[in-house]
Amino acid sequence: MALQINELKNFLDNKAIQYNHSSFITEDPISIPHRFTTQQDIEIAGFFAAILAWGTRKGIISSCNKLMVAMNNQPYQFIMETDWKNYPEAFNVFNGFVHRTFCDTDLWHLLNFLQHHYQKEKSLETAFTQWMKSGDETIENALTGFHNYVFGYNEDAGVETHCRKHIASPAKKSACKRLNMYLRWMVRSDKTGVDFGIWKNISPAQLVIPVDVHVSRVSQRLGLLHRTQNDWQSALELTKYLKELDADDPVKYDFALFGLGVMEKY
Repeated sequence: MALQINELKNFLDNKAIQYNHSSFITEDPISIPHRFTTQQDIEIAGFFAAILAWGTRKGIISSCNKLMVAMNNQPYQFIMETDWKNYPEAFNVFNGFVHRTFCDTDLWHLLNFLQHHYQKEKSLETAFTQWMKSGDETIENALTGFHNYVFGYNEDAGVETHCRKHIASPAKKSACKRLNMYLRWMVRSDKTGVDFGIWKNISPAQLVIPVDVHVSRVSQRLGLLHRTQNDWQSALELTKYLKELDADDPVKYDFALFGLGVMEKY
């Protein structure tokens, strides 16, 4: 489908408006953090909703529901008030939890990581931003640093292996689709209220588009992306093109590309 850049921008702008709407929330994993009002609960619920974003949206939401119920629908309080090491039986509420390849041992590691971080910081934002450098054009350093932090904050984390597949890193050439989506949720802010915009130290202009098979297919058909691998270089290539359409907020087009791919089977 060959469109001139002005026609393409108009087409994608309209699609972004169509799908970046409050009606989008209900049947999407972003509905999980939207149940909460305090920042830490939003961050934690959003983190797990993004990490578990494999498979159908209905299945993702179902698994997230189980997690939130097990945490008494108070994820921050549950994590911070549980002495995991001295009372490991508190984890029994999660025994047998599985979502595709994500299992209860992965959950154990991430819950301990979140407790460790929140004991020092008020927001999960710093788990990403502390690794960024002045002049960073993208969140690449944030993502690489976050991965290293999750698996380097203590000796137990250093030997954890199974959970590593669930926290992607550009250093491993991953497209980091789920983490890029999570950062979109936390950083972007507009009048529609779909994304939260509660993190202020990352600019929307630094975000990288979440690339999956649907976004890749649509982007290739529209001539936005030429690489066929769903890897970090593809995410950067697509984001670079989208910045030509909107330099300040390129990732708003995630709504357009996702909608075209998943809803319209474009």
